[in-house]
Amino acid sequence: MDLDALIDGLSEELQAAIRAMAKAETLEEKKTYSEIVKNLSESLASFLNIISDMVLDYDMDEFEE
Repeated sequence: MDLDALIDGLSEELQAAIRAMAKAETLEEKKTYSEIVKNLSESLASFLNIISDMVLDYDMDEFEE
């Protein structure tokens, strides 16, 4: 799976969940959306950490003089 597409998809779902949470009227709906936002945020953070680790582990010797 394309990592960029996965991150874009998670970002779009996160934005949609935040908008839905803002429109929620009952406390139960707000709680449900807050859990969704939390889970999507944690998932997105995991993928961004993986990418960060991959970039930091990249051999930078070829760029150093």
